[in-house]
Amino acid sequence: MKLYFAGPLFTAPEQAWNAQLTALLRAAGHEVFLPQEQEKGKSPSGIFSTDVGGIDWAEALVAIMDGPDPDSGTAWECGYAFGKKPVILVRTDFRRMLDGGAPYNPMLTEAADVRLDLPLASIDEVAQAVLAALSGLGVRR
Repeated sequence: MKLYFAGPLFTAPEQAWNAQLTALLRAAGHEVFLPQEQEKGKSPSGIFSTDVGGIDWAEALVAIMDGPDPDSGTAWECGYAFGKKPVILVRTDFRRMLDGGAPYNPMLTEAADVRLDLPLASIDEVAQAVLAALSGLGVRR
């Protein structure tokens, strides 16, 4: 299955986490478009066209919703994919889950085919949950 991995990629820890999860998804037999691998040295317009092409190529989008508010670029990628392919949202951040309120913007939560709220989950737990969600959608490798 061709997957587009959407998520924040602006710090070394974010990039390392993205790369680890991508490696686990690839090890399970999926092809993964990881923007941080594709964008190096490109202009803003080059980044935009490369990433839009990656979303168009993919059969499903996996988006990371961590942080006080999900990354704006990730939110845009989810909106672009909505209605075209399955969107799986993943959140390991527990901050908004403690107060009983919605964990993040309803424009994202309601547009998702699957929402995985996994506070403080390990990278292996996240990978297994994403793989199970893909299987549950009938999405195959």
